[in-house]
Amino acid sequence: MRPEATTLLGEKRFRREIEILSGLAHPNILPFLDHGLTQEGSLYLVTPFVAGGTLRTRLLRDKTLVLNDAISVARDVGRALDYAHQNGLIHRDIKPANILLSDGRAIVGDFGISRASVVDKLAPITLSGISLGTPEYMSPEQIAGVGEVDGRTDQYALGCVVYEMLTGKPPFTGRTASVFISQQKEPPRPIREIKSSVPAVVDKAIMKALAKQRTSRFDSAGNFVTAMLAAYTGSV
Repeated sequence: MRPEATTLLGEKRFRREIEILSGLAHPNILPFLDHGLTQEGSLYLVTPFVAGGTLRTRLLRDKTLVLNDAISVARDVGRALDYAHQNGLIHRDIKPANILLSDGRAIVGDFGISRASVVDKLAPITLSGISLGTPEYMSPEQIAGVGEVDGRTDQYALGCVVYEMLTGKPPFTGRTASVFISQQKEPPRPIREIKSSVPAVVDKAIMKALAKQRTSRFDSAGNFVTAMLAAYTGSV
């Protein structure tokens, strides 16, 4: 795990979360094989190797995805997130680098900085006031680092990923401080202004997932994907 995540999480919390994560079994979630602490004091996880690479690698090569492929990836990620959320787990770092592609299936990996809402019921270990994640995909409430986050935080990140799959870039880019401000205060540019071939209902669904107030987003990541599928006439 990244040194900063190791420092912030600590071994005690890490092992508590692994207790939760080890119980997850879903075809769109990368399973854990082992975990522990190195002699140097770094936390580590062992997972299966996925030969298909990541969505980030795919986007570096192709820049954008056709609507069919983008919705297919979003559908699989949405299923994984709904399952995780139902089990009390928030990923907190959904981004192309953490989405693996294998034989036409998207698999969500790297739950290493996840936030298990049920962990605090097991022991009083909290991360109050700490923002973990990747700026281009972080929700306003996650950036603020105040109070609890929920599944709508992951939904926001998925909205950023879908935005990037269709346009070639996430909604906001640039220096970290600038991205933080934009995520919290600026509305994203409508996708159809960048790529007019994207159906209006898909654009509308993504804008709803990217709402600044989480109460204005969909109830779940799955409902976000369902809203996009309403405009799709092919099969995914």
